[in-house]
This record gives sequence, structure tokens and C-alpha cells, in this order.
Amino acid sequence: MKACIFAAVAMFLPLAVVAHDHGHGVPVADFQQLGQDLPDPSPQRLASGAPGAGYWQNRADYEIDVKLDDVARTISASATITYHNASPDTLEYLWVQLDQNYLSHQADSRAVPNTKRGISPDKITYFAVDRLLAYEKYDGEMKLSGITDAGGKPLPHAVVKTMLRLDPPAPIKPGADFVFKIAWSFPINDCKRINARTGYELFEEEQNAIYTIAQWFPRMAAYTDYGGWINKQFLGTGEFTLEFGDYLVRLTVPSDHIVAATGELKNQDQVLTDAQRKRLDQARREVRKPVFIVTPDEAKAKEKTKAKDEKTWVFAAKNVRDFAFASSRKFIWDAMNVEGTKVLAMSLYPKEGMPLWDKYSTHAIAHTIQTYSKYTFDYPYPVAWSVNGPVGGMEYPMICFNGPRPEKDGTYSERTKYSLIGVVIHEVGHNYFPMIVNSDERQWTWMDEGLNSFVEFLTEEEWENDWKHRRDARSMVSYMREIERVPVMTNSESIADLGPNAYGQPTVALNILREHVLGRESFDQAFRTYAKRWMFKRPTPADFFRTIEDVSGVDLDWFWRGWFYGTGHVDVSVDEVVWLQMDTRDPSVEKPKDKKKKDDLPITITRERNYPLPKRIDRFPELKDFYDTYDEATVLPSDKKKYESLIKELREAEIDPAILKTPHQFYLIKLSNVGGMVTPVILKLEYKDGSSEEMQLPAEIWRFDTRTAEKVLFTRKELKSVTFDPRQELVDTDVENNFWPRRLVEREFQMSKDDKAPNPMRELQKSKPASTKK
Repeated sequence: MKACIFAAVAMFLPLAVVAHDHGHGVPVADFQQLGQDLPDPSPQRLASGAPGAGYWQNRADYEIDVKLDDVARTISASATITYHNASPDTLEYLWVQLDQNYLSHQADSRAVPNTKRGISPDKITYFAVDRLLAYEKYDGEMKLSGITDAGGKPLPHAVVKTMLRLDPPAPIKPGADFVFKIAWSFPINDCKRINARTGYELFEEEQNAIYTIAQWFPRMAAYTDYGGWINKQFLGTGEFTLEFGDYLVRLTVPSDHIVAATGELKNQDQVLTDAQRKRLDQARREVRKPVFIVTPDEAKAKEKTKAKDEKTWVFAAKNVRDFAFASSRKFIWDAMNVEGTKVLAMSLYPKEGMPLWDKYSTHAIAHTIQTYSKYTFDYPYPVAWSVNGPVGGMEYPMICFNGPRPEKDGTYSERTKYSLIGVVIHEVGHNYFPMIVNSDERQWTWMDEGLNSFVEFLTEEEWENDWKHRRDARSMVSYMREIERVPVMTNSESIADLGPNAYGQPTVALNILREHVLGRESFDQAFRTYAKRWMFKRPTPADFFRTIEDVSGVDLDWFWRGWFYGTGHVDVSVDEVVWLQMDTRDPSVEKPKDKKKKDDLPITITRERNYPLPKRIDRFPELKDFYDTYDEATVLPSDKKKYESLIKELREAEIDPAILKTPHQFYLIKLSNVGGMVTPVILKLEYKDGSSEEMQLPAEIWRFDTRTAEKVLFTRKELKSVTFDPRQELVDTDVENNFWPRRLVEREFQMSKDDKAPNPMRELQKSKPASTKK
């Protein structure tokens, strides 16, 4: 610790003067207002972050007939689509998404893994090569036909990779509707070899399949106030930008299949047995334990035979932005009511999913809906499905597909258990973001993945204490150290490290905002307001940022700049602590203290060796004078007079002279922002009496100088140590500079045995028959 003396006169000045002056030519861009970077408020989107009186949003209603061919493994379907133009614009053409064409054999096919997240030339796995061979044989192009208006007249159209442009006979005026028809078909991909959002999983021994079908039909692209038509190509990452609408879907499948889908089943009398209907009624009253609608034994019996006839399941969904379904004869089906609601939580899984799925899946659905509703809004749909299949984790309105299963012997690892519970929470949670809070994922992945991952984190915290395999601040440190990171605001298709960028970084950022900037009560109110404001509407990042600031009353532009627009990271160094010792100006105190400091200085080796040498003054004592016996601590009359004069001045200024004898300690803590990201400062202060305390300083401590900051500590205790981010929750990327004094750096090492050089002679001699050896 560096000790400095400061005169009593400093006590009459503001503490800020004790520290050095900041701000002259020092970078402070992190505290510039975001207003110049955000779109201007409009009648559609207010400066408060709320939808305005002029807000509009188009709609699309679908009536679809679809057949799943379990032998050919194909989808064939037709639809009547009614498009409602609620915008103030006249639309000369329509854009429709054909995500299935992502798997087509176009010349520049996007599906082949050739990006940073694809095949690495340094390590090509057997699976990667098998995957490439599978792509070579499979052409998943959506074959379109029968594109007509409502009267059956063909419509001019053009397929542009994963998009379809339709040219109506006349422009669609504001407030008008346009109805068109379309038919299509495509082969379903083997999802284990051709990784996609849709596909089937084949169980070789019994030749049965589980189908999880998604992004499978022509879906209307979104026409928006902020970007016109959102007709960006689907490249595999930017998943959804869609319009809300009502769906009526008739699904024809083998008669022994069980089907789950977006919406409510409208013809259960035709497709379910009496026993299944009774069990379903029982499940609607059960809140403690899931009820089997299809039991394990019933599902196993179905696996042994394949029905030749078909059934049509009819589902209707109101005000949803997409539709997905799952179908298989292998499905076990359980269900229970979400306590305190009328929502039915249901799971489908094969026998291979037990004993994990029957224990956790439906409970995880119920827990998700209860917890998310607390932080956002009440779940507005009647059902929520979790389906086990080949897709690791994917979300659609009221239904999601999740992959983790136990081993074949029925055991499972701890990671598998928490992966299942976590992925169910995450994917069911997507009903809130973006299925209801309808953000644009073609543009900003973080607005649904990041916000959803954050509420997932809160939900996992309420599942049990010490949740395993969590996405928290410590898990993000290595990513935040990376030099080649891109901002969270980057377009979805240009983010290589999607998981940490769009999921992890927003999660830890919002948790820091909640815990250390706004506080839980203020943050939760602002976040809930955002969610409720934008239910069934399409928010942009500016709407989120503005709402949080508007409701909390806190300027957070520095926070959005750092965590969402920037690529800096948190790395704060506790550079130095200066002990500011008060000069009492009392010579009877200060002179002995100064003498003691001088006497306590270490003796140099030179002086130590010279002490025994004979000294002249000892041989000639008459050379000694007054100063050989003078005590430097002696108080001189002039010293006393000067001190008495100071006391008089203080009393005349109505200042109690006792201030000169204050028992307080003064410390100047010097910090530097090595990582470049502005952050709140949390310090743990440990004192020599064994006590400690935590001190939290707002991020505004950096507002005059984003490189360095100082804090004066005023305490009665003697300081022992200072630690920045003592709980390791601010994602600081170098903990070793967080300590003052610096701690020992611990590293582990393992001893290894030296490998011997290859010995071909020995190997070949050992392999020769004994008769040939010499």
C-alpha cells in the first residue's frame, strides 16, 4: 500500500479534488446517447418504446390439407391462404417463404455445411463425410403447383431460392384482402443424416419412424413498417419473421399414428378411442402427476404392426404465426393441467425416451408456463406440447421438438437429465419469445434467443437450487476474451459463434442489468411491460431499449452500447490503493511520527558493513556538538506557534479543531478499464480486524474517463485488501488483476511419461514365425 500525507486544508475541499482531474481529451463515447443510432420514433413506434396509435400489422390465414406418406416418406399438401393488408401501402406483389428449399439441389445450395460452423479441414469426421454423401443423394426442393387466385386463375410467380414472389392480378390496396391457392410436395429428410428443422428419425430394428415436421409449407413473409418486405433468404440461422393468423389444418396420416400439432384437436371423437378421451379429461384435472393418454404398453403394441388405412386429424389455431406437427405410431402420450390455468401440458415420446421423458418433460412444460407467465404475461394458448424426436431443440407455436434421451440400458448422465429439462424450458419458453412477442429473427437473433435464454435462466433457478450446466457469467468468460467477436446486434446469418453471441451474452447482460444496475423490482417491471406491450406485435431492438429505459427511469445507453453494439469486454484492474494519512499539523504528533518512519527505514548493506569501522568522532569527542544529541522529534516554539495559529483560524471559520484528530482512514482506490466495456464496479473490502463489506459503484464512475477511475474510501478501519467482482458475476475476463494486493497465481500441471521412439526392428522380429528367426 502506498501511503501519502495530505494536509488538513484538503478536508475543506470536495473529495473529487483529492483525486486527479479527468476528462480532458479522454474517450467517453460509451456514454454518448444512442438516439442518433436508433430509428426516429414514429406514429407506429413511440419514443417510449410502446406501439403507437398508428401501429399496424398484416395477417395471413391458412386452410391446409396435408398428407404424410409413411411408406414413401413424403409430404403432399394444398392450401388456401387469405392475406390481409392492414398497412397504409398498396402492395404490388407478395413474398412467401419456402424454407424447405434450403435443402434443395440448387447450384448454390445453402444446406451443405461449408461455413465456420460446418466442416473443419483440420478435423473431418466420419459423420461429416456421411452427411455430405447424404446431401448428394437427397433433393428436398419443395415442388410447387396449382398457384392460382381464389377463382382458379394461375398467378404469375417466381421462385427465388428460399423465397416465392407472387404477382396478384391487381395491386392489393390498404385494408384489402387477397386469397390465393397453392399446392406442394417434398421428400422428408432423414434428420440424423441431413440436419434440418424438419425430418424423420428411423428406428432400424422395427422400421418405424418419428416425424417432426416444421417450416414445411409456404408461409407469408412479413411486410413491416421498419423494413418493408422481410424477404431475406433463409440460410439456416435467421429462423422466423412471420405474420399472425388463424389456421385450420387437416392432417392425414396412418390410422395407428398419434399426432401433436399447433392448436386444438377438433375431431377427437373420430381419432381417439373412448379410453384415450377419458384419460384426456382426467389429465385436465390433474396438476401433480402426468396421466398416460397412450400408455407405454399400448405404444409398444402399435410398433409391431403397421396400419394400411388412414385417419385425418383436424387442428385449429387462433392468432399464431406458424404451424408444426409430429406424427408416429411409436408415441407414448402423457398430459397434465398447468396448475392455476386451463392450459394442458402434454408430451409425446417413444419407449426409448423412458425413464427420462415420463419423469421430467411434462413437469418442465408446466413449470415453464408458470414461471414465464410471472415474468411476462399469462400464457394465452390452450395447449403446450413437448415432443421427443430427431431435432435437438426447436420451437413452434404450442409445440416444440426436443432430443435428449437416456442410454439404451435406461441409464442417463447428469448432463442428459439437465439437458432435457433445460431444452424443454427453453423451447416451450419460445412461445413467449418470439411466438407471441413477435420479433424479427431474420434480422436480430438475440431478440428471441437472448431474451428467451434469460427467462430460461430465471426459470431454471426456480426449478432447484444450484442448477447444473447453467449459462451464467462464468461460462461466458472464454468467449468474451475472443478478439474476433461481432456485436450482438449483428445480422443473424453473419454470426459464427451463435450460441455465446445470441444466447449467452444477452443472458448474462440482462442478469447484470437486473442485479447490479436497475435492481430486481425495477427491472422486472420494465421487462414485464415490454412483454405485455408487444404481445402479438412485432418489436424492434429500439422498442426494447426504449421501453426498459422509459419504465425504469434510468438512462442505459452506455449499457446497450457496451453489451449489444460493442465488442469490448469487462476487465477491470485494481491497480493501486493509496493510504491517505492525515497530517494533523500538530507538531507534538507529526514530528515523532516522522522520526519513527525515518528510523524504521531498512538499513542498507553498505551501512551495516560500515558500522563496525572505527569512527573519528569517537577518537576525538571534542568534535561533538549540539546536533549529536538533538532529537528531531523535539517541538520547537515556532512549531507550536504555527499550530496554535491554525487552531485559531479553524475556530474563526466555525470548524471544530477536533477534525484534525479524526480516527478515520482515507484510501484512494485506483482502477483501470483494461477490457474497454463500461461496467458497474463491485468491490469487496477486507479489513485488518477480520471484517469485510461489499461496495457497489455505478457504471457512471467511468463517465468522465472510460479508461481510469478512482474511489476515495472513508472508514474507521484499516484496509487489508480490495477485490473487484468478488462473486465473479460481471464476466471479468482476467481475475488475476482483480486483487490488491496481487494474489499468487495458481496453475496445475500433470506429469507425463516420455514416449519412446518407434522401434520397427522389434515389431517386425516379433511378428516373424519362430522358425525364421536367426
